[in-house]
Amino acid sequence: MSRKRTNAGPVPVYLRMKKRIAIPPEGTVRLGSVVRLLADEPLAGELRRIPLYTHRPEDGNRVVIDVLQIVKALRETAPEAVIETYGDPQVLILVETPSTRSPRLAVLAGAWLLLFFGAGLAIMNFHTDVSMKEVHQRIAFLLTGKESLHPLWFQIPYSVGVGLGMVLFFNHLFHKKLNEEPNPLELEMYNYQENINAYVVADEMGKKAGRVEGRDDG
Repeated sequence: MSRKRTNAGPVPVYLRMKKRIAIPPEGTVRLGSVVRLLADEPLAGELRRIPLYTHRPEDGNRVVIDVLQIVKALRETAPEAVIETYGDPQVLILVETPSTRSPRLAVLAGAWLLLFFGAGLAIMNFHTDVSMKEVHQRIAFLLTGKESLHPLWFQIPYSVGVGLGMVLFFNHLFHKKLNEEPNPLELEMYNYQENINAYVVADEMGKKAGRVEGRDDG
């Protein structure tokens, strides 16, 4: 820990909290990792090196650092600092173990086939439910005036159009995005991750509050 500073005048320090960061097991979290910091040098560099937390195996793989913990560490290092914080009041720390295993091609191929045939069956079942075959026959009769059990000249372009529509809807062609707009799947994944983060933060803060109350009662 750096020694306390003794400057008489107030020093403004602006912090923008990050939502989450990842660290390796038993890694140390420093202030510069969890916030974007704006202050005069060399104070800014000194503050970024403040250690906030060192992971222990018994802490699990998710830890929450609260803004009050950060303010306390800043006060101990720079008591003359006037601190302004922005963003979320907590930072979620994810402990990630680097994976050394190579991807299993058999599992990847199995998952790909399952998704491919599952999606195909879902589309076929939908078309059966809405009687799409009869609709195509009726449209072909209205356009040509002739009955046809298999109007392929209409069904084939329709099938191609379904595939192109899926490409446009999900805004992806293999690894290439058609434009910069997020697709519905990305939005759902973002909302899902935000909900998980909010739940984990609330759960961890509840556990911390319970431990503090337990110590106070004891």
